Amino acid sequence: MAIETPGTTQKHVVLLAYEAWGHTRPFCVLAARLAKLHDVQVTIFTTQGFFERVHAELARSFKQDDTDLWSRIRIIALLHEGSHPLDAGVYDANFADAFRRLMEHEPITCAHTQVQHGPLTVPSAVFLDHFASSPFKSVRTIGHAQVNVFAWFSGAASSLFHLWGPKNKGGPGDIRSQVEEEVRLTGKSFADVADEFITRVSGSVVRVPGLPPMYDHEYRAQGMLAPEHLGNIWIDAANFLENCDGILLTSPECYEPVSIAGLRDWFSETSRNVYAIGPLLPIEEQSVGKEKDSSKQGAAIERFMDSVLKTRGENSLLYISFGSLWWPVNPEKIWAFLDIVMEMKIPFIMSHASPLAVIPQAVREKVEACGFGLLSPWSPQQTILAHPATGWFVTHCGHNSVIESVSHGTPMICWPYQGDQPVNAAHLVDNLDVAYELIEVRTGEHALKPIYRTGRVPKGTVEAVHEEAREILAKAFKEDGARKRANMKRLQHSVAQAWQDDGPSQRAVKELVESL
Repeated sequence: MAIETPGTTQKHVVLLAYEAWGHTRPFCVLAARLAKLHDVQVTIFTTQGFFERVHAELARSFKQDDTDLWSRIRIIALLHEGSHPLDAGVYDANFADAFRRLMEHEPITCAHTQVQHGPLTVPSAVFLDHFASSPFKSVRTIGHAQVNVFAWFSGAASSLFHLWGPKNKGGPGDIRSQVEEEVRLTGKSFADVADEFITRVSGSVVRVPGLPPMYDHEYRAQGMLAPEHLGNIWIDAANFLENCDGILLTSPECYEPVSIAGLRDWFSETSRNVYAIGPLLPIEEQSVGKEKDSSKQGAAIERFMDSVLKTRGENSLLYISFGSLWWPVNPEKIWAFLDIVMEMKIPFIMSHASPLAVIPQAVREKVEACGFGLLSPWSPQQTILAHPATGWFVTHCGHNSVIESVSHGTPMICWPYQGDQPVNAAHLVDNLDVAYELIEVRTGEHALKPIYRTGRVPKGTVEAVHEEAREILAKAFKEDGARKRANMKRLQHSVAQAWQDDGPSQRAVKELVESL
């Protein structure tokens, strides 16, 4: 068995994300920046399923002759047998063994390539997915206090408050103690009470730093099937956030400055730092071409966009994507929206990467017959957003998608689900004025409840989806949309400064590395 032993450097940072591409993709860019700008040795732990994608994403940040820089990064796959990204028992156990080997200067074998990687210097720090509570405990137990552990949060900073924050910032406070008290009073199991607690809504108004006031049910814009015992996972994540040495955010400071200031205020109470280091996107000239090659339809998509640009002009294309995981539980509203797009003869690309996505044959035939639409199971998103034909992005508002769209100056039409998505939508629409939000597409038990900031009560019917889609798309491609696009271009310019020489994100990473 081959043993790879790269030369040791002064500092060694370990990165671990769970099997969600939105959590993993920006990690790859951070690894490249650490290696290129700070001479840091990086070990990335991922799953066998993500190994090739991680390797390809890293390659987008390097030139062909950057061999020496590449040698500072090693990718090691660990066995993952869970049914979803948070079902990570096997993955976590394998990380614990791998981390012990790192600390004891023993080799580690990659589960994907079977390459045995030799020992390096003891890690200076570990950056862990914010849900990686078990790996956090392993690092604390094996590495003791000598290894700094930072939470890696690839969502909107504003979402942290309502999910896990203190009550004085719109959060739930100490979730564990409240669940334990309810268990004592009701006799229910801890897991059952925890599951109920994190999904409970009361109609109360939530006020968090940097966001307009919202009803608590607005944080659950779509009905979704939650993983079993998500409440336990949530509480463990809260414990990680309370006890980590600091947090890394993929937001640039200028995207949500008030929320990031509020987060710093929260973390400063325990003398911990917040590092806003976004946007984490490849900046090499060849990066877009490499991303296009990652999609089987990449070349066809580029030809399609070139054709749209030639026949319809700049900013004429609608790009629709709900990310790699999300898909509505009531997909008939997607087809209703798509009907209006085709009725209005707007050229579009619809990506359907979610394993839950099923495109009916009738829809496929309708798209093919219209002549100006393209369906793609996996799309090179940054390539599409960078193309001059692309005018608007219909998005679930996952944070990576939002930051990518902002970085390319593409305004958005928001179709949020849960997590940080509803708060991103509210921020984009109300604070930044660079987007519209679809309200009638909401599903689930809270779909027909009012919106606090407008007083609007959704109807939730297919007819209402048709009406709203016509209204918003008409605005988007006329004067009102041009105004939002201009606002987006100004925001794009500010975000672009973050990683310029001595920009705020570059300074933040430098401060982080120097603190290790």
